[in-house]
Amino acid sequence: MYGVFANRTHEIIEFEECKIQTKISQEIAKTIIHFINENGIAVYNEKTRKGTFRHIVIKYGMKTNQVMCVLVLNEEEFKNEQKLIELLISKFKNIKTIVKNINMKNTNVILGNKNIVNYGNGYIQDQLGEYIFNISANSFYQINPVQTEKLYNLAIESANLSKEDTIFDLYCGIGTIGIFAAKYVKKVYGIEIVDTAIEDAKENAKINSIENAEFIAGDVEEIFKELIYNKKIIPDVVFVDPPRKGLDLNTIDNLLKIKPKKIIYISCNPASLVRDLSMLEKKYDIQKITPVDLFPFTSHVECVAVLQLKQDM
Repeated sequence: MYGVFANRTHEIIEFEECKIQTKISQEIAKTIIHFINENGIAVYNEKTRKGTFRHIVIKYGMKTNQVMCVLVLNEEEFKNEQKLIELLISKFKNIKTIVKNINMKNTNVILGNKNIVNYGNGYIQDQLGEYIFNISANSFYQINPVQTEKLYNLAIESANLSKEDTIFDLYCGIGTIGIFAAKYVKKVYGIEIVDTAIEDAKENAKINSIENAEFIAGDVEEIFKELIYNKKIIPDVVFVDPPRKGLDLNTIDNLLKIKPKKIIYISCNPASLVRDLSMLEKKYDIQKITPVDLFPFTSHVECVAVLQLKQDM
């Protein structure tokens, strides 16, 4: 079955075509679903927790035309596995890598922690602005690169950075914002909890000849505290790009204690943004909030909020 979840359920509404999805992603998905049906491979059932195939994830490099196919499975092997791999790489010449992602947990989280590379080297590349980025199966990469470039440029311009600045990039993913900002500042520290994303970030810094960026794997709350209290590194500007749940209270508290001159808050959830800004307003003036439409034809929107430290702080 191929489609979208009905509102507030995991019931699937079938459709033949999605106007805002890439054509190659849809063709790959249809090919896999046809193969599953032809070969009698069980699809995962959330209620019984049985079945093999959980999800199909397609990552597409818009500038490079490279495709990654991620098969999310409830077990490590499936019937006629090699036959499917050969079918996909023969039919879709743009597929650079195929990865099995193993997720046996009772969860609505899409990806598990274990990846097995079936074909290629386990990553694709794409270009944002003047930079090339490696993207692996578990690494976060915005789904709309055209607007992402505008989003990051807006964030960098809003920060009004200088060559004397040290910046923190919290929830840095594969290092995109930090790498965009690196040429304008003295030093970049990026923090991200996903180990593979940090591996990508470090490699992306090398690929782009960025020598003033350091990327650290770990929980943002803990690593942020480690940098400012133990290593005594106080940033001039902090970029935050948290998940939908927003910032944790400890991180907000630490931002209010160290008082960077600017905070650039990139948000994918206006509700958690408003909640967090209400706490940061104790010491910061909210200069502007700019919406950026990364998700056309949906109710979702990204926002870039610019916070300036109050003069009496």
